[in-house]
Amino acid sequence: MSRRNRRRQLPEPFDVVIENLSHEGRGIAHHNGKIVFVFAALPGERVTIQINKTNKKYSEASVVEVLEASAHRITPHCAHFSVCGGCSMQHISSAYQLELKQQSVLEMIGHAGIDIGEVIPALTSDTWGYRRKARLGVKYVIKKERLLVGFRERNKPYLADMQSCPILIEQVGQHLQDLMDLISGLEARQTIAQIEVAADDENCMLVFRHLQPLSESDLEQLTQFAKQTGFWLQLQPGGTDTVHPLYPEQQTLRFKPLSDSDIAIRFKANDFTQVNAGINQQMVKQALNFLDIQAEDKILDLFCGLGNFTLPMAEKASQVTGIEGDEVMVKRARENALEQGINNTQYFASDLATIEKSSGWMKQRYDKILLDPPRSGALEIVEQLKPMKASTIVYVSCQPSSLVRDARVLCDAGYKLTQFGLMDMFPQTAHVESMAVFRK
Repeated sequence: MSRRNRRRQLPEPFDVVIENLSHEGRGIAHHNGKIVFVFAALPGERVTIQINKTNKKYSEASVVEVLEASAHRITPHCAHFSVCGGCSMQHISSAYQLELKQQSVLEMIGHAGIDIGEVIPALTSDTWGYRRKARLGVKYVIKKERLLVGFRERNKPYLADMQSCPILIEQVGQHLQDLMDLISGLEARQTIAQIEVAADDENCMLVFRHLQPLSESDLEQLTQFAKQTGFWLQLQPGGTDTVHPLYPEQQTLRFKPLSDSDIAIRFKANDFTQVNAGINQQMVKQALNFLDIQAEDKILDLFCGLGNFTLPMAEKASQVTGIEGDEVMVKRARENALEQGINNTQYFASDLATIEKSSGWMKQRYDKILLDPPRSGALEIVEQLKPMKASTIVYVSCQPSSLVRDARVLCDAGYKLTQFGLMDMFPQTAHVESMAVFRK
């Protein structure tokens, strides 16, 4: 059956009432006994929808017309919201975005039978122009003789046709057209695949991933662009180990994990760092407050990365042990500690998904523990934390479902969830970051 015939079988638009919101930020409705996920719809709204995709279990739809709007509905700030897959909640007021996210996570925690001592206010910062790190796709569309730079379309493999992005820092988000014009004029316009964006308080670095060697003419055009705009340009002809500066020759990015500290952590464009500097500084400060670190404390920092939490904790503690699975990151974490004159940290490269109980750091006792795991969570390591007898565990989460799973393990091990709160790291998206505090 042709794609055209399949499309003809989709029903005509019809009206539904939105009952709830999914974890991905889509409205939930029911029609003919089947659940329908509706993009850009809010709880309580009556909307006319068009089914775009359907299977035996559920359908996906978009809003054709809002018949009865929620009081929390606003006009999306971005002209590309309906097409671009980067954001899913621009039609919702910022306050209600947080309310919906918090409600969703609290319901998950409640369903797991976990009691929360205190729900703390969410950490908030700028809701636009906050994103300092991003990976932009680049595609020259031969049939249209046009070059595109940006994010992919929603639920599609194609790049969205966009001229700006209000969630990216202004230096990049408001100058996508300049990047398109630049690359369109290069001989290599069909072989540049992506641009990695990384910025600190003062500089913005663009890493051009190119699949074929660049000509002298292209190199000159890129260099002139860097000189005229102030961007730092780097090139990536292969894997991440091939990244190197084009202009200027010396390029060093640094971020400050705390606004009131002199610690400045050096990082590379491909390193993992938090995309939202304002929230990151608040997050680190809040974690330190909950840990209440004393001068004699020994701290364990799991999934330590470059030392975002490790180094600020080391200013207060007797010793901090950082564990990270990536050996390159561990090496850079050590270097950052030395550069800052901090000598009471130690680092170990260890895959925390496959725990080696014979490791020396596993046999030690720690007064307090901080975890900042990836979306998959930290199940394997939280199951091993009880013998360490830490009085306080601060868990920084980027995935509610893995947090709830791991929290159940910690509570079964004798801890209580004493504080919980959201961190608005990714405004305008359905992504949820939170912090949970567990105490013996």
